[in-house]
Amino acid sequence: MGALFPPQLRDWQLPAEAALTPQALRRVSREAATQTFDAAAEALNEDWGVSLDGKQIQRWAEAVGRRLVQDRQLELREALCGRPPKPPANAPALLVIGLDGGRVQMREKDAETGSRWREDKVATVTTYLAGDGAEVKPKPLVTTHVGTMEKAEMFGRLARVEAQRRGLDQAGQVLVMGDGGNWIDPIVEREFSGAVRILDYAHASEHAHDCARALHGPESAATARMGDRLEGWMYEGQAERMIAELETEAKRLGPPQESDGPEHPRRMLAANAAYFRKNLAHMNYPEYRRKGWPIGSGNVEAGIKQFNKRVKGTEQFWQIPGVEAILTLRSLRLSQDQRWQRYWLSRPAYRPA
Repeated sequence: MGALFPPQLRDWQLPAEAALTPQALRRVSREAATQTFDAAAEALNEDWGVSLDGKQIQRWAEAVGRRLVQDRQLELREALCGRPPKPPANAPALLVIGLDGGRVQMREKDAETGSRWREDKVATVTTYLAGDGAEVKPKPLVTTHVGTMEKAEMFGRLARVEAQRRGLDQAGQVLVMGDGGNWIDPIVEREFSGAVRILDYAHASEHAHDCARALHGPESAATARMGDRLEGWMYEGQAERMIAELETEAKRLGPPQESDGPEHPRRMLAANAAYFRKNLAHMNYPEYRRKGWPIGSGNVEAGIKQFNKRVKGTEQFWQIPGVEAILTLRSLRLSQDQRWQRYWLSRPAYRPA
């Protein structure tokens, strides 16, 4: 219809992405951002008494997502030219940026790895009410999201633009939370160099317990004692002591051998001793708690799960343009600052493609 009667689309104020009313397209987009295309079609068919299939929902929803991707790229170009998004009227006292990666299954296998699984990247930007360092814990207020298949450098730029929208340059304090992944370091250094970086406590704790399990088996009294001891030192600000014990054990076991798998005690101890040594400066947990800051990346972990619920599944196979469109649409839907509502109320009903 759009290709045959563009004047009518303008006259009737139908969206350029689909021959639907703006309200109907909003509903289609909401369903497609929330569940699989087939499930979305089933829900709409039941409510509207029509016979749509998942492929039609996919075409419409991805068209909306592609428009959002285009808008995002225009906004990024503006920001790179010194015109970032307008910040909020009230500067946030505490802004926390979380960075992490999820998993998406592609239609085609990667030529190098032979795997269909690729990493999608997610950023959460959350305003916090700081705790008092004692009984009152830090409280998350509003979280917004960026989800993309872009490589780390572009992802970092997109995360910065979103943080600027949330008050990055005006915030009283900015924290960046992550699991210590190698691809995160360059992003923080390039895009958030003035922020305080914190190694997510939950990830750090899990690494410590992994070492205990590698040395003493998956379930034993010695495993529990060592894991609790290492975590206790870390929590109380004695990370150097924890690292020293891991390095001593790694030296006792000897260097990893080529035949050692990733779970072998030699490889596990050597890798984690190096992991903690690299992140030592980001593990001052007593000081973070004293200031009333969060020490865990629960928000970005929750964000990863929310994106995974939509795009990750054994029966879901994607191509890059399609999954990028849906990740962007889901970012809009998940963000808690009313941008979903504002978008549908303010976007022109008809926009030329």
